[in-house]
Amino acid sequence: MSARVPDPKEVEELLLGGELRYTRVDAVRLSGVTREFSGRLWRAFGYPSMPDDAIAYTEGDVAALCRIRRLMDEGVLDEDGVIRLVRAFGQTMTRLAEWQVNLLSSMLAGGPQEQPGDEAIESIMRLAEKHIDEFEPLVVHAWRRQLAAAGTRAMAAADHAGEDGSRGPRLVVGFADMVSFTQMSRELNELELARVVEWFEETAADIIATCGGRLVKTLGDEVLFCSDSPRIGGEIALAVAEAIQDETEVPDVRVGAAYGPVLPLMGDVFGTTVNLAARLTSLARPGTVVVDTELATALRDEPGFEATKIVKRPVQGLGIIQPWVLRRPREAPRSAWSAAVDDPET
Repeated sequence: MSARVPDPKEVEELLLGGELRYTRVDAVRLSGVTREFSGRLWRAFGYPSMPDDAIAYTEGDVAALCRIRRLMDEGVLDEDGVIRLVRAFGQTMTRLAEWQVNLLSSMLAGGPQEQPGDEAIESIMRLAEKHIDEFEPLVVHAWRRQLAAAGTRAMAAADHAGEDGSRGPRLVVGFADMVSFTQMSRELNELELARVVEWFEETAADIIATCGGRLVKTLGDEVLFCSDSPRIGGEIALAVAEAIQDETEVPDVRVGAAYGPVLPLMGDVFGTTVNLAARLTSLARPGTVVVDTELATALRDEPGFEATKIVKRPVQGLGIIQPWVLRRPREAPRSAWSAAVDDPET
């Protein structure tokens, strides 16, 4: 007997956890927010525009609007603050949801390039119906963990604010860039290329987390990371270069890192320090790490690092800069990443 393919509304209601029963007019009336504000919220979440008479809201949507209205009534957030917060949630959850659906589809369809058939779709529906209530707390748990880490970083940054006259926190910012990625993309098919990129991102993310840094974002053939400690930043830079170099089927990476004030904004980092790290990356040779004078100086007395001054270079927008090649001494201790991988208790 062939599998029954559920209709889109059935899928939507299952994943939303409730029946689509309200129009926008109903949701506005029940929640007490204005029509204009509800539209701003809807767009900030990243949802497509809906006519006023379209039945597109669930009890959960109305409850969310009520919570948001209470936050504003109690003075916790104003309208602009709510919109910014909601936009952050929407953009983050969009990527998470796409990632999860693609992962489940590829697992049940037999591969990332295979389209799920009727049986696979039915299996996804059964899986969602049975286990979605178990997945939801994991999302909240991960959010709370990351919120705690971000709050701790913010407190540490506040303690050191203004020590050198800068407004933003002083961080190590680094880029790890895969060499010859364009050429590799011509030689590999989509599936092979996706596997290489996924391995690179996973390896870099694991190293950054193990060492105690933060993965800011991934850009396919490049990752951006930061750390509030020069030692941790230098360790991440060297460990990423070493780990990728040990993988014979993946091109080497070149890493550039700089230490200085940055502007954290919307989960990203901006400023001259970020621009300098990007320029240093372009100067690095495959498999090497190039850092600025600030980071080289901060690591001068740290065991496990050795910085060598190279020729000054003119860099667009930054003038003449002094790069340093960062290496490990000949008899350097194991990296935090290597120790974690080798330790069976980790």
